[in-house]
Amino acid sequence: MARTSSIRLSGLLCSTALTLITASAALAEEDDILSLDPIVVKQRDPIGNAADRATSIYVADAEIERAAMGDLKDLFAGIASVSVGGGIPIAQKIFVNGVDMLNLAVQVDGISQNNRTFHHVSANAFDPGLMKSVRVDPGVAPADAGPRALAGRVVMETIDAEDILEDGATFGGQSRLSYSSNGNTAQGSLTLAGRSGGFEILGYAKRATGSNYEDGGGVEISGSAANLTAGLLKFAYEGDQGDRIELSFQEAQDNELRNIRPNFGPSSGADFATYNTRRRIASLRYESGNESGLWDPSATLGFSEINVDRPSDPWGDSTSTSSNTYSLTLQNDFHLSDSNTITAGVDYQIRESSVNATWTNGKTGEESKNLGIFAQARLEPTDRLSVSAGLRYDWQDFTGQDFAQSGTAFTDEASGASGNLSVVYDVTDSLSLRAGYSNVFGGYDLEDNFLFFRTWDYTDIRSSRAENIVVGADWQRGNWTLGGELFKTNIDNVRSVSRRGVVSGNDFESEGFNIAATYGWNSGFARFTMNNADVSFNGEAAESFFLVDSGTPVGKVLAFEVQQEIATMNLLVGGSVEAALSNDNGVYESYTRKQPGYGVLNLFAEYSPPSLGNLTIRTAIDNVFDKQYADRATYGTEYISSEVATLNEPGRNISVVATLKF
Repeated sequence: MARTSSIRLSGLLCSTALTLITASAALAEEDDILSLDPIVVKQRDPIGNAADRATSIYVADAEIERAAMGDLKDLFAGIASVSVGGGIPIAQKIFVNGVDMLNLAVQVDGISQNNRTFHHVSANAFDPGLMKSVRVDPGVAPADAGPRALAGRVVMETIDAEDILEDGATFGGQSRLSYSSNGNTAQGSLTLAGRSGGFEILGYAKRATGSNYEDGGGVEISGSAANLTAGLLKFAYEGDQGDRIELSFQEAQDNELRNIRPNFGPSSGADFATYNTRRRIASLRYESGNESGLWDPSATLGFSEINVDRPSDPWGDSTSTSSNTYSLTLQNDFHLSDSNTITAGVDYQIRESSVNATWTNGKTGEESKNLGIFAQARLEPTDRLSVSAGLRYDWQDFTGQDFAQSGTAFTDEASGASGNLSVVYDVTDSLSLRAGYSNVFGGYDLEDNFLFFRTWDYTDIRSSRAENIVVGADWQRGNWTLGGELFKTNIDNVRSVSRRGVVSGNDFESEGFNIAATYGWNSGFARFTMNNADVSFNGEAAESFFLVDSGTPVGKVLAFEVQQEIATMNLLVGGSVEAALSNDNGVYESYTRKQPGYGVLNLFAEYSPPSLGNLTIRTAIDNVFDKQYADRATYGTEYISSEVATLNEPGRNISVVATLKF
């Protein structure tokens, strides 16, 4: 009984309804309107009850579905500890407990992502419509998370044929059409899937176009028009014994006239440029499917690439950049018993960051090669105690930029060990205590592509290292679930470069707490989450400019959601409130201010016509009261507008999404 309770409590604090609303699980099994069954997560994450998953954030199926025609902000809505700022996809950055995702290991279909690109453009423009599952492991990450998991990791898996096809069907599909009033944005997507004799194929395509949106004050946000194309092609074969090999390729492109600094607000005059951005990911994976015994190998090979091209700008310059990662992971799961495993293996990564521009002497950039070995034990010594502990060691070769192509580029080697420990103890069947700690070697990070503009002095470059600690408790009784945690992340030698070209390291810290409360009933739920993250830079309060690539001053962020099914009407209704309290980050300058607070109400309704069981129509009104605001994770919300034009979120927006499965 104790272990069953622990599984339900695992991930309680930050997780979504998928793991929180156990009271709605029975209904979810019978009604596709509510895809909130916790069994789904356990199937996708066979080690979901391990101690290192105790603070993991799982995004529910229903929430992924509702964000399919939206963006990352929609995907993580309702999870206060994950902040997404910026009103357009290429400006949206993800912050976990106030830490920039640049400092987390990010994997899509098992392939590591190179998050380093132009500091005014996000590398996180993932299409939610492609996603099957999304999980965030904040702070303490296991050894098998890969290199540079300084402050945790983010794991995304794209859809498979089985997610589209009905049981026993060999062919099927899904189509979506949507329209949003603010920005006149029209979108359409189509997914087709087939399988036969163990072979599977899936294809996905999406197109979005629109105009600039207006914020809550009626101000047109220049450079905010939608112009997105995305696609996924996946092949797989699964044998009778469960062994599976999978090949996938995905691409997303965003090509549109943007503000010269896309993460800033409205521009004037000639401060515009066309940005052509493209993300490509290729993945080849093998899994044995053997969930018992000492031989359960897996292998992952692939690459990810981000291109940000600015063919011309107001100064007549042309810039083309590329951020690549080539990765290979070989590992084996040693199943000591049903509840005790050791995962061990080796991984290798090549990361590149380069630019070719009119203001450089040809192509220049940086490269790192990282070889790592790791082992992570996930054990249950008793019915009430779960322990996860891991070690890894990394060797890194770093090559700096050779601005003049003289063959004298800076090179150096770095190496270091990383360790982690997580413990969960069930005091009673209702109360669980947990704690985690990690000390992580980061090595040398690559620099922003657009900053390769002069010869650099690498004399003061330092290898980064992070410490993470989290202590929390979870409680569940009846329809109530409550949780809370204290966290602290410290990263030493976060890389920066001065205007004089001197590369140096700085110290960044984020500390605070998370709390969550959920009440679930047979036909719905209500949930509240709150995140408080205080960040510092070199031991002092800092403004957004100095925190770039490290984190952001979040302060106190709150999220509230409520949802109710009306079965007699085939209707699901709900709403949410996203809010942030006024935040004084401790910086007192003539061009800064307190970050203003805000509160925004969103409402939605989903209807499934009885005569068309495969059709769902969703209508939503976001920002009901037309609030003029910028999300707390948006760059520069503490700056006075005359210094930095803040990229405000859209004002009131009415949207309709029709989803048809066939």
